[in-house]
Amino acid sequence: MSAARTVTVGAPPSWWSMTWDRTRVELKEFLRSREQMIFIFFFPMIFLAMFGAIFNTDDLYGTGVSFGQYFVAGMIASGMLNTGFQSLAISISIDRAEDVLKRIHATPLPPTAYFVGKILQVLIVSVVQVALLLLMGVVMFGVELPSDAQHWITFAWVFLLGLATSTVWGIATSSLLRNGKAASAILTPVVLVLQFTSGVFFVFTELPTWLQHFAEVFPLKWLAQGMRAVFLPEQFEAAEASGSWQLPMVAVMLTVWLVAGLVISMKTFRWLRLEDR
Repeated sequence: MSAARTVTVGAPPSWWSMTWDRTRVELKEFLRSREQMIFIFFFPMIFLAMFGAIFNTDDLYGTGVSFGQYFVAGMIASGMLNTGFQSLAISISIDRAEDVLKRIHATPLPPTAYFVGKILQVLIVSVVQVALLLLMGVVMFGVELPSDAQHWITFAWVFLLGLATSTVWGIATSSLLRNGKAASAILTPVVLVLQFTSGVFFVFTELPTWLQHFAEVFPLKWLAQGMRAVFLPEQFEAAEASGSWQLPMVAVMLTVWLVAGLVISMKTFRWLRLEDR
């Protein structure tokens, strides 16, 4: 009688390894998508170059701040919204429409690993995007970067809180879109309205008062204001609508939107198309 064979079963992959593998997949898919690369990296840089050249002002309201420096702060905030909200909502809705989510959900991959993979991909892409915009701002418009730790600490929490808010709303909105292919047509006008009313393309105080009040409801206005607090000199603070950066209110409003996005994401996210349920 032959000896019994011993079968060695390897240990199952850890949650961290599955999450990192999923993150790598997300990054590879992003890098292979020319449309996303252009939308995330090149559009903000093109806008920065065009608007900075058109509105070539070196002394906004007598503060010594150039429009290019003002615009850099706004484009960083807008780029985070595009990456975390618009791009993520579109990509998830398309994955759902093409049954990619359905197949992922049928694998042993934990749902948390999938979401963390998406979040890490957004974080990495956003860091690169911000670095490119700052480099372009320094080279083309002489933007002066903060030289003290306090401003960079402010940048860190505004960046992380703003990106988290954008990301959860990207996930939440993906479930509200019935058609993945029409997602871009639906979301682009929404993002453009927020950009034009939140002090991204124009100085916020030059907008009509009723538009300022409209923008104050949404997170992009507060995200852009938080970034101005980081990259604009202190003398510009008096030129803000309230006469200050309102950083505590920035934190409050972004946190409120973050919590609301988390609740909606948890209650509405679906792996299957509506017709498959």
